[in-house]
Amino acid sequence: MKASLNGIEMFWMEEGRGTPLVLLHGFPLSCAMWGPQLVHFSRNYRVIAPDLRGFGKTSLQPDQISTMELIADDIVALLDHLKLERAVIVGLSMGGYIALALYRKYPERVQALVLCDTKAEADNEEARAGRYNLIEEVREKGNSVVAEAMLPRLFAPNTYRHQQETVAQVAGLIERNNPAGIIAASAGLAERPDSSGLLPEIKVPALVIVGKDDAVTPPEGARQMAQQIPDWQFSIIPNAGHLSNLENSNFFNQALESFLRSTCDD
Repeated sequence: MKASLNGIEMFWMEEGRGTPLVLLHGFPLSCAMWGPQLVHFSRNYRVIAPDLRGFGKTSLQPDQISTMELIADDIVALLDHLKLERAVIVGLSMGGYIALALYRKYPERVQALVLCDTKAEADNEEARAGRYNLIEEVREKGNSVVAEAMLPRLFAPNTYRHQQETVAQVAGLIERNNPAGIIAASAGLAERPDSSGLLPEIKVPALVIVGKDDAVTPPEGARQMAQQIPDWQFSIIPNAGHLSNLENSNFFNQALESFLRSTCDD
């Protein structure tokens, strides 16, 4: 599906009926990363998976940084378009940063939060510099440098060695993206604010999910983040790294379904 929202053409996939789940993908991927969840959860829920600004089939505005707050505005515009007052917001990695930005700005639109393989802290100076270096490399060489740099860290070692189809799928998602979208989001990620102070103020149920072998946002940090949220649940996904929803989709789906049944189902 596609609509003009908040100054861009937004594409999203939508399946099912029931409590709405909005799935926010990671950097630098697209809504296609949520394939296993779209199939599973559309049996009992209304699943909405947008391509975020500048990724997949969603456009972006030239020379504008894709801040987490701006993308949160896009998602609320989509909720308005679909006439949804509230939704369960599920975000992985960058999607988690956007989910926190959305809760900060529009808490009344969030029924529950699911933060996957993400963190609340802002980038430190080293990470920020790395993002700006990546921007320059993408300008010079295109998306292939992103795939080469990121793929080994996105997956658990076992996944990277043995799930070649999954690795190839993710590489394809990265390489098919608009380089301008990667550049705009990289700058937005570098400049995102620290959300640690927001965690104790979250008044909706929250689930924190993390891959056991996530080298980007390790489990101990994820657990500490969860424990700062008043109404929290926590799940470690075995045999998974930073893309836990793809690497061990069955376990990921069970963890998310258990949370939804305990918090959202009548």
